[in-house]
Amino acid sequence: MNPELTPELLLNAYARGIFPMADDDGEILWFAPDPRAIIDLDSFHVPRNLRQLHRQKKFDMRINTAFERVIDACADRREGTWINNDIRTVYVELHHLGFAHSIESWLDDELVGGLYGVAIGGAFCGESMFHFVSNASKIALVFLVERMRERGFALLDTQFTTEHLKQFNCREIPRNEYLARLTKALRLECSLDG
Repeated sequence: MNPELTPELLLNAYARGIFPMADDDGEILWFAPDPRAIIDLDSFHVPRNLRQLHRQKKFDMRINTAFERVIDACADRREGTWINNDIRTVYVELHHLGFAHSIESWLDDELVGGLYGVAIGGAFCGESMFHFVSNASKIALVFLVERMRERGFALLDTQFTTEHLKQFNCREIPRNEYLARLTKALRLECSLDG
């Protein structure tokens, strides 16, 4: 039997390198991948076409103005999503407590892409991305990394490696190395807001 999914339980899990996902039956499963995927902030790579798009400022970038719409868009982007109602509810609670954040790409005052994740100390644990307009989620990631660098963050956790993330120099590290980086990051006091 699973314990009740609460913000406290979730924060404790993240601090130990563990995160939840729902299976197709709605059961909450807990994951601690080994190896773990990260993006080094110092070696973050932005492909040339994205650099040009970012410089053009096609998208209006915002933080935390439409968190629930972002998580809903991430849940709706494919069948068999791991974001069920219990997951959604607890992340919305985490958002209200100041731990879960959305990075949003807007175009003509419409939300067209973004991502969300959990920030604890100097770590940002990315959860999911979506886009309705080409490159909108990628520009959100570029914006996130710039913001993390400005604010002194130390760790960008992507959980798993995907083809989408490999272009940004996403790489896998052993779990023990991840936990060492996480421990250092948790000692920092950083904020994406403000």
